[in-house]
Amino acid sequence: MATAASRRRIPALLSRRNGAAAETAVEGIARLGRRTKHLVKRLEPGDVAVIDHLNIDRIAAEELIATGARAVLNASPSSDGQYPNAGPLLLVRAGVALVDVTEADPFELLGDGDRVTVAAGAVSVGGQEVLRGRELGVVELERQLDEQRERVDEALAEFAENTVAHVRQETDLLTGSVEFPPTRAIFRDRHVLIVVRGDRHRRDLKALRAYIRDVRPIVVAVDGGADGVLEAGMKPDLILGDMDSAGDEALRCGAELIVHAYPDGRAPGRQRLLDMGLDHTLLPAAGTSEDVAMLMAYEKGAALIVSVGAHFNLIEFLDRKRGGMSSTFLTRLRIGEKLVDAKGVSRLYNPSSPFGPMALFLAAFMVLLAIVVITSPALSDLVDLLWLKIKIWLGL
Repeated sequence: MATAASRRRIPALLSRRNGAAAETAVEGIARLGRRTKHLVKRLEPGDVAVIDHLNIDRIAAEELIATGARAVLNASPSSDGQYPNAGPLLLVRAGVALVDVTEADPFELLGDGDRVTVAAGAVSVGGQEVLRGRELGVVELERQLDEQRERVDEALAEFAENTVAHVRQETDLLTGSVEFPPTRAIFRDRHVLIVVRGDRHRRDLKALRAYIRDVRPIVVAVDGGADGVLEAGMKPDLILGDMDSAGDEALRCGAELIVHAYPDGRAPGRQRLLDMGLDHTLLPAAGTSEDVAMLMAYEKGAALIVSVGAHFNLIEFLDRKRGGMSSTFLTRLRIGEKLVDAKGVSRLYNPSSPFGPMALFLAAFMVLLAIVVITSPALSDLVDLLWLKIKIWLGL
């Protein structure tokens, strides 16, 4: 068995040339968290993330990459082949070692803060191998993704069946039977920006800077989307969701808090707000928090609803573990033309240049000044004298 010191001397670029997983030895501090979206908040560059995430979706992959983690040990299959899942491939292409550890529980064999070495699927602590998994490589994941895309019709058929089966259970979204609580924010005839934690919410917010600056819409963050709003230098007016993804800073920023509960009133995330001593309102409703936020803006009279990071296609829904889209279908059906995607707004909105009115004002001022000088002999003589001094000073 090689010692930890000898493993550190393995060249970083050592890898097999046949396209399989890299044999590079990776060292780092193990950080354990079964919920990826919670773990990424405390990962540091160079850490080894230990997660339990069936089908690592694109959002989770991008967040893990952004933390600078060097390796990911997954207690569940990173892709079970049920649909085209690009998350694992994104990780590996970014140089993150990805190891599926399904034969043993890494949460029992590793401790948070252990310095671990990962090499070719073997995980060692202090030079002793404690568990072994299967390291995934680029070629293997590319082949799996191609095969999954060829079978996407199977996932689509199951998805459609589930959507139809659940439509009857969520018709309150269509009939307007949901009772929305009063809010400090006045939605009537205002633009509303709804920010959802997605794979593109940061890019969308950057593209909408001019629109947000000029229109000043009401900003409604859906759970973890609140962190994205703060990162963009803004503050949400309202946060709605089950409150398991938004950071403590976002929850304490002063926004109104509405806890999305199950239709029977159960709200597991409410306890977190109670422990933090934060005022909040409970909203029982079917569907997703994203759908409920859009429907609330519509029912309260919003003139336009702009979605940021929202899910619109089959792969995104499957990534988010959605077996169907009944609530989304019903919500879009009710809102209709008032809902616009952020990309549409950024392409259609042409902010006026701040230099246009200034240039017009200066031109008008110069014309007025010329008229005053011409019609006033005293000012005309003064201008002639100044012009003469300028010519002398310039030697003309």
